[in-house]
Amino acid sequence: MIAEAGAFALILALALSIAQVGLSLAGRVRRSAPLAGAGEGAALAAFGAVALAFAALMHAFVVSDFSVANVAMNSHTEKPLIYRVAGTWGSHEGSMLLWCLALTGFGAAAAGLGGGLPRGLRALTVATQGLLGTVFLAYTVFASNPLARVLTPPVEGRSLNPLLQDPALAVHPPFLYAGYVGMSVVFSFAVAALIEGRVDAAWSRWVRPWTLAAWSCLTVGITLGAFWAYYELGWGGWWFWDPVENASFMPWLIATALLHSAVVTEKRGALAGWTVFLALASFTFSMLGAFLVRSGVLTSVHAFAVDPTRGVLLLIILGVTAGLGFTLFAWRAPSFAKGGLFAPISRESALVLNNILLAAATMTVLLGTLYPLIREAMTGEAISVGPPYFGLTFTPLMVALLILVPAGPLLAWKRGDARGVVQRLWVALLAFAAVALLTALLVAPRKVLGAAGVGLGGWLVVGALTEIVERTRAFRVPAAESWRRLTGLPRGAWGMTLAHLGLGVFVMGAVFETAWKVEAAEALQVGGALDIGAYHVRLDGVRPVTGPNYDADRAEISVTKDGRAVCRVHPERRQFTVDGQTTSEVGLCYRGASHIYVVLGERRPGVGAAWLVRAYWNPWASLIFLGPAIMALGGVVSLSDRRLRLAVGRRRERAA
Repeated sequence: MIAEAGAFALILALALSIAQVGLSLAGRVRRSAPLAGAGEGAALAAFGAVALAFAALMHAFVVSDFSVANVAMNSHTEKPLIYRVAGTWGSHEGSMLLWCLALTGFGAAAAGLGGGLPRGLRALTVATQGLLGTVFLAYTVFASNPLARVLTPPVEGRSLNPLLQDPALAVHPPFLYAGYVGMSVVFSFAVAALIEGRVDAAWSRWVRPWTLAAWSCLTVGITLGAFWAYYELGWGGWWFWDPVENASFMPWLIATALLHSAVVTEKRGALAGWTVFLALASFTFSMLGAFLVRSGVLTSVHAFAVDPTRGVLLLIILGVTAGLGFTLFAWRAPSFAKGGLFAPISRESALVLNNILLAAATMTVLLGTLYPLIREAMTGEAISVGPPYFGLTFTPLMVALLILVPAGPLLAWKRGDARGVVQRLWVALLAFAAVALLTALLVAPRKVLGAAGVGLGGWLVVGALTEIVERTRAFRVPAAESWRRLTGLPRGAWGMTLAHLGLGVFVMGAVFETAWKVEAAEALQVGGALDIGAYHVRLDGVRPVTGPNYDADRAEISVTKDGRAVCRVHPERRQFTVDGQTTSEVGLCYRGASHIYVVLGERRPGVGAAWLVRAYWNPWASLIFLGPAIMALGGVVSLSDRRLRLAVGRRRERAA
């Protein structure tokens, strides 16, 4: 009965979303506060109903109710409890329910936290969010019902993909979906503003916190996914330009551009049309990601295997939703205010260039992701676009952007002083030269481009700190005055500094790991060894072990350097008993910020027991994941700034 109650709650959520649209629109047309308030109440109730349906599905997974088709296809009684819980969103149907939960949750938040908005704009935002909820709930109910029963329940389920049976699965999808679907509120704000004809500085101020919240969640989600791929797949890397990875990366790039563009619109009233365009594009790319993952057009470890029929429905949803949004934009675009004028050297110009580079980078990733699909559909020829393409197209754009980042916050609005900015960044320039030179001299083999990339990371880190030094006038006024300025800095300034600093940390780690990574592979008998950089990796033994739902061969590997013990790792090769799939569990040895990464491969036939062992020396790899964590922390700190919350300006709005 719990599954039936959940199915009923899902249908009720669909009805409430329809009521949310109708009541909110009626409240706007009639200028009726009670009707608009009823629409907001429907938004809250819709979220509650979806939450009940989600809880019912989770209960079915926890108790292994195989009469629910979704559970029978994606669970097994031998799975540990954490993976039964995470299996709730480990399938197509479950992930769509998680999507609807996030969508209605953000709609409820927009309804409950939008007290500072003008009534008309608020009602239209809630109505648009309800319309999005109606569309995706209808798709879930009629095409991907996660609580559908089977007539003859199996004794055992088919279990979840073993690659997804990992603790990261419990946190990666919820963060990723919060970022993906969080862009829906920005989309709804944009549609409401276009209908109202109110795209101005106040609108930009209201959009920024929602964008920042979604961007922070998406940053965490992408980072968790990269770390999961790093230690779970056993490929030795953390980013592979997989099409599904790109599907989450493109909304992040657009959201980053939107955050910077919204600042110009808020401060100077310029770029209003471009800011609205980015607001529409952010959720459009999120829907594109949903289509790519679930349409069956991609072969990826991240993709859900789904029949093309449901993929076509998602493509129709994408086309209609994005088409209506951009049609509305084209209708309203001629009426946008031009905004204030600014000189070629100014903070506005720096942010415009920032947006151009981010938009170009997004289109580069989009082309590399979709071109193979389009070519295969038109010619039947399958091709792949991998790291070489992105290295030649995406990387130069990012280098240009990274050079610009520290200078932007130091430029004045309207008209800046380029010479003065260079003078204030002399320490950052010195840091770039020193880090690049030391890297080139001390690290072997010498790689000029790699050293310059590490220096670029130092430029970003010191440049971010320079902005704080300039704000506090450190070393130019008494220490007490600098401390007063430092403690009085708004949290938004600290958040921006942390985000830029985290970007520098990431760049240093990514460049160093990519340029000086060392790999070795060899078939080893027990007692055999291989060398990886300065380290000696020896296979001491392999023994069978039994897990909750798998059998495994676990290796005992010792790592030494100059005859001294460094660490012991235990990589595994697991064979899952239900579906027979084999996976690898990586052995990681942490050496400061660097990793010794060991993978146990298959057993080689022949005389004696030999095992394929692959080892990697990944220098500074921890910085790759630490940097985005600092960036996300910067987003959270900025979001805590009271000036960025929706309630700001309420008194001013009431006066107006």
